[in-house]
Amino acid sequence: QVQLVESGGGLVQVGGSLRLSCADSGRTFGLYNMGWFRRTPGKEREFVAMITWSGRFVHYADSVKGRSAISRDNATNTVYLQLNSLKPEDTAVYLCAADRPPVSSNYVSEYAYDEWGRGTQVTVSS
Repeated sequence: QVQLVESGGGLVQVGGSLRLSCADSGRTFGLYNMGWFRRTPGKEREFVAMITWSGRFVHYADSVKGRSAISRDNATNTVYLQLNSLKPEDTAVYLCAADRPPVSSNYVSEYAYDEWGRGTQVTVSS
């Protein structure tokens, strides 16, 4: 089974940077899209970024566009999310998700994804 484990979160100052990682420790079959979402207490999961497994297409939420970069390393089954110029409103639990084939075109929706990690906490202090 696919097992997603996030890491790289922590406490950073406003304007700082973090690189989050999402590692698939289970068996991966075929191509799948990977997404990053974030969650704050009492709120639904918010879309952050998506990348196809081939890396040919990426998409970012307006809230992080221009200061975020999603990438992947197929050799290690790892997806990354680089977060720069962090703001207090970026504070959240960040979760990665896998959309196995057949992939959904509605990649900004949490319901498009089939597998989820437990998340890693990002806290931006001010």
